[in-house]
Amino acid sequence: MPVSLSLQVIKCKAAVAWEPNKPLVMEDIEVSPPEANMVRIKIVATGVCHTDLYHLYEGMGEDDFPAVLGHEGAGIVESVGPGVTEFQPGDKVIPLIIPQCKECRFCKSPKTNQCEKGWDGGDDVNALAVSRLTCKGKKVLQFMGTSTFSEYTVVNQMAVAKIDPAAPLDKVCLLGCGITTGYGAAVNTAKVEPGSTCAAFGLGAVGLAAVMGCKAAGAKRIIAVDINPEKFEKAKVFGATDFVNPKDHSKPISQVLSEMTDGGVDFSLECVGNVGVMCSALESCVKGWGVSVIVGWTDLHDVAARPLQLIAGRTWKGSLFGGFKSKDGVPQMVKAYLDKKVKVDEFITHNMTLDQVNDAIELMKQGKCIRTVLSVSQQ
Repeated sequence: MPVSLSLQVIKCKAAVAWEPNKPLVMEDIEVSPPEANMVRIKIVATGVCHTDLYHLYEGMGEDDFPAVLGHEGAGIVESVGPGVTEFQPGDKVIPLIIPQCKECRFCKSPKTNQCEKGWDGGDDVNALAVSRLTCKGKKVLQFMGTSTFSEYTVVNQMAVAKIDPAAPLDKVCLLGCGITTGYGAAVNTAKVEPGSTCAAFGLGAVGLAAVMGCKAAGAKRIIAVDINPEKFEKAKVFGATDFVNPKDHSKPISQVLSEMTDGGVDFSLECVGNVGVMCSALESCVKGWGVSVIVGWTDLHDVAARPLQLIAGRTWKGSLFGGFKSKDGVPQMVKAYLDKKVKVDEFITHNMTLDQVNDAIELMKQGKCIRTVLSVSQQ
């Protein structure tokens, strides 16, 4: 048996966000050994998700820095702390943005994938007090409890999923957030029905995954909505049948869709994180039974709708991580990918290295990529 490194601090490279609205800086950081119930992971690959940009440019205050962003990663267990029996060094894993403790009332309920131990719940695993990362003598915040823009990270075992050892980490890292979020929003949250008509608003990775989920659920017509016409050919790959650019019309997009579909779509999914688009998506649903799901991430503005939109029988729902219970759902999605039931490779438009993270962020800011995968360290 090799000597365990679990008691040693690891020094490694990470992209540190020192302050909002500024480029990330490649730094040498220290990663603490895993304490009880913790797992230290060597990150092999990570995607760059729009949520990283949201927090860098919009969503976090000065108190939320310095931080190591990144939350869509995959890697290999390097060491485990006391009390960890589910994982061992060498396991392929994906760190999770929401945990699954399997013991709280939410985890025990089939109605939700929330967990009371989540970073937005009682235990704030984003807090500096529990961060396992330091740089230049300062604690560095672990974004969403993960921080995958680092060669190593330490995560609670409740927020780690063991995956099939055959899975290519530079592909399935994307199942740690975007693809799972969009696909699950259609399949689990909206519960898209065979033969239905759907609309996906926003054709980034989450929106394209929502399109893929609608197709997998048997929708007969899937309308892709985006202001970038270059996205339609990509949307076709995932199952879109129609494309609508709101800029091509003088009337509201909800009216355009209503006229296209004899009164509105059965299911709509907002995958932008824009409160105006959320309202348009709701209004695009048919009265009586239309279901609209908010998938896009934002916490900056209130959202409002006229009561009649809901009184008339529409349902407005939210979806976090596609409704998947994380430790159970991510390995299922990895298996579905390996069985060729879920597309992943088709989302990847660019491959870069961790030290090119600012280039990857710029690509996403300009809408010139779907997903960039960063190579973080060698397997």
